Amino acid sequence: MPVAAPRPKAAPSTEVRDTPAYPVAEAARYLRLPAVTLRTWMQGVETRAGGRSRAVIRASSREPLMMSFWNLIEAHVLRALRTGHGVSLPAVRPALQYAQDELGIERLLLSAELKTNAGRLFLDRYGQLTDLTASGQIAMRAMFDQLLKRVEWDRDKFSIRLYPIVQSVAPGLDRTIAIDPDIAFGRPIISRLGVNTSVIADRLDAGETVSELAADYGQTEPELDAAVLYERARAA
Repeated sequence: MPVAAPRPKAAPSTEVRDTPAYPVAEAARYLRLPAVTLRTWMQGVETRAGGRSRAVIRASSREPLMMSFWNLIEAHVLRALRTGHGVSLPAVRPALQYAQDELGIERLLLSAELKTNAGRLFLDRYGQLTDLTASGQIAMRAMFDQLLKRVEWDRDKFSIRLYPIVQSVAPGLDRTIAIDPDIAFGRPIISRLGVNTSVIADRLDAGETVSELAADYGQTEPELDAAVLYERARAA
């Protein structure tokens, strides 16, 4: 049965955006990040003194460890800092706190203000604390700008939709695939149609043809290709 394109809708409530929805392994597949990296960002790391450093992402659920849509956005933004061997946790927290205190912004990684002075303050402070080289800072800023273009914000400047990277080797700026907490229970969809990408891949694997799917959903060939590429990459 044909599936209609999603109608314009009001932004999801903050409760929906901040509700535990994704096991860490699932979120890692959506974001193309190692699951151990996400756990570290949400749980901190053990210190030499036997303690544990503070987390940089406040998990929406600790027992069991689960991520909300907003946690996905925070991890997506942090990805931009991986210019060398990974994100420096001891530097992220004070850099974030510095920018948040200076500008009076809570949970900066979720705010559209990252595109302006707040983002510059945060990156500058992080670069100072990690002694990044000039080339490293340029690479980090470029990735930061690219990743921010994949986030959609509401009128209150909080994130409501994520357009994940389909191909890690060529991130581009396409918005074919989306993650929206108000559609398909926050699972990846073809953004124009609201059709779950896993449904497309499952039906193809079950032997249905591209023309049959096109008749049912009205998707274009590039949309079909993006859905399949995204699902195959997540499964790898």
